[in-house]
Amino acid sequence: MAELHDLTAVEQAEAIRKGTVSPTELTEHYLSRIDRLNETVGAFITVTAAIARKQAADAEAEALAARREGRELSPLHGVPVPVKDLNFTAGVRTTLGSAAYADHVPDSDDHVVVKLREAGTILLGKTNTPEFGLPCYTENSLAPPARTPWDLDRSAGGSSGGAAAAVSSGLAPIAHASDGGGSIRIPASVCGLFGIKPSRGRVSPGPVTHDVTGLSTSGPLARTVADAATLLDVMSGTVPGAPYAAPSLPPGESFASYAAREPGPLRVVGLPQPPVPGVELHADVRAAYDGTVELLRDLGHVVDEIELPVDDALLTAFTRVWSVMSTSYPIAPEQQDLLIPLTRHLRAEGAKVSGPEFAESLYAFRALGELIAAALHSSYDVILTPTLAQPPALVGALRNDDDPAAEFAGLAAFTPFTPIFNATGQPSVNVPLHWTDAGLPIGTMFGARYGDEATLISLSAQLEAARPWAARKPSLW
Repeated sequence: MAELHDLTAVEQAEAIRKGTVSPTELTEHYLSRIDRLNETVGAFITVTAAIARKQAADAEAEALAARREGRELSPLHGVPVPVKDLNFTAGVRTTLGSAAYADHVPDSDDHVVVKLREAGTILLGKTNTPEFGLPCYTENSLAPPARTPWDLDRSAGGSSGGAAAAVSSGLAPIAHASDGGGSIRIPASVCGLFGIKPSRGRVSPGPVTHDVTGLSTSGPLARTVADAATLLDVMSGTVPGAPYAAPSLPPGESFASYAAREPGPLRVVGLPQPPVPGVELHADVRAAYDGTVELLRDLGHVVDEIELPVDDALLTAFTRVWSVMSTSYPIAPEQQDLLIPLTRHLRAEGAKVSGPEFAESLYAFRALGELIAAALHSSYDVILTPTLAQPPALVGALRNDDDPAAEFAGLAAFTPFTPIFNATGQPSVNVPLHWTDAGLPIGTMFGARYGDEATLISLSAQLEAARPWAARKPSLW
């Protein structure tokens, strides 16, 4: 018999509108699963049961009134949506994944948190993240490591590993996540989920935790394309003073509407070779990429393949900017020892970057964005790459506390493709089309023109219809 967590988020919202499922019933179902499974998968740092129950009761009352009065509700009204613990939530502990912020309770919400609350979603809690979101695994001293439910010995990725573990384990129907170098798409790949890194400015940052580099953005993690598109609709929008603003959709359109329409034949450029020197693709990753190319051609799309120049220019620029970003969180001198070795290393390196070097690195990002934009506008609609260079890593395997410089180099080799789209600001998605013989998910990644999430959503929905993945469930489901 199907259970509530078998329903998609869109189905849950529809059931709430019809009155066949109540927000309180749904919330209690997920709180029960969190209580039973969270220690196993490491999805949440903080569970906000009292807040969730109050919000669910309010959402239930509003749903009753809307049915009585014939009013429309938000497309995710009453649906639980946890928030990544890098984003500020007023009155709720926000640790940033760091022991130095273990007791930090902000007095203001990030803009995206306000949008989620105004849409009537339910805050189950704050999902697990590594310290300041810096590495692509989710391990810290505050919570158990985030694990992919497809193999509990393996990491759920990062830095939105807790969000991905929650959705892929049935502890939440969908989740807020964020991505500064791949932090939505990496966990989506290793947890068998669909994830969207939106265009720069699509989801307003701040008002406190701004990323002045433009690398980072909030976005959705979900089991289906329609769920992710609907959550993107809820999170999107520019607030006064936002430093970037992505192009608006045509009047009357929504991202969810694009999940229900065909993309038409597309020109796809495949980039199978990692642009970082010395990085080789694992055979399972290459198989996932090749299978996606075959499926695209079967669906009538044209796929050409080219190779990006292999040099370390982008890696050097990204390393400089990432190191400077790591210094943006204030740490008292007496708390320095609470930081993990990688964070201390990156902060030390960031302090060495000069103003001209920082500016030069940002210029390199903009130049890359213009180069790729020119290629897309003249010849192609979509870019295809592997999401990662390797299958899901064992918990702890990506860490090297004794040599954090070597660790960071290893992280770059694990995820050589994802930072490209953070540097350019383009939208990008992970599509979970492939599982290995051992049952591990392997994602492939698409990018599109700046502001064109709609094409990625339509294409992903077409791929999902051709090779459905949401019915796949890990054993603990």
